[in-house]
Amino acid sequence: MSLLAIDVNKCKKDGICVIECPRNIIQLGDEDGYPQSVPGGEKMCILCGHCVAVCPNNALSNFKVPIEVCPPIEKKFLINENQSTQFLRSRRAIRNYEDKPVENDKIQKLIDISRYAPNAGNTQMVEWVVVNDKDKVHKIAEETADWIREILNDDPAKVNLTAGFLKFFLAAWDSGQDSILRNAPALIVAMAPKKSGSGIMDPVIALAYLELAAPVQGLGTCWAGLMNSAMVNSPKIRSSVGVPEDYPYFYPMMLGYPRFKFYRLPERNQSKIIWR
Repeated sequence: MSLLAIDVNKCKKDGICVIECPRNIIQLGDEDGYPQSVPGGEKMCILCGHCVAVCPNNALSNFKVPIEVCPPIEKKFLINENQSTQFLRSRRAIRNYEDKPVENDKIQKLIDISRYAPNAGNTQMVEWVVVNDKDKVHKIAEETADWIREILNDDPAKVNLTAGFLKFFLAAWDSGQDSILRNAPALIVAMAPKKSGSGIMDPVIALAYLELAAPVQGLGTCWAGLMNSAMVNSPKIRSSVGVPEDYPYFYPMMLGYPRFKFYRLPERNQSKIIWR
């Protein structure tokens, strides 16, 4: 079976699909000039769908990524520069949440959007653990606090650079504040197996997509850095969260309904750029 199906009534033989293919497995036929896959091309295709998406004439379909599952880009949904700037600048880390559970279907929508995030070789190895139970999330935070207490008591010298930082969070926890997972009603972990070629990058990029999509669902997120440190160093906590042993790449994120709204776009330092 050929990898490509060409509508000869629409194809202009412009070769755009040939140029765009990241694996160079498309060529123009010697006899008729229409695009075709190279011998064995179906085995090398990474399912990126670029050949289908880049054709201006809707003339090409890929049997692994058929044109029917590739909706057209609608101009009415395109955003301008000011809209994109405000959208990105308005991203906030949410550390105060409403005491309200997050609907599973909203989490499902966020994860569905995140599967379109870039990933190495389009291998699509990112998987998810969702802890959508406030009591379970609090239990994980409690285990993290115990982990902090243990490492500070066992050998403070090992964490001398961060001891003050950790002591601050532990003191807040002991005073009754959830300084670790902020009383978030849900915890989401993006993860990838050991065989993943890009390590932590694919899960992190997927979470970045999820974070940007969350406000559309009325939700807010916060990267759980302290939780991540605990997971990296404590097999017990990784097990409590639900990350399998052969999944060494992961990062957790808090999720919930923001308690407060933001009305301004805080400034940041100017970028430091080396032009070469």
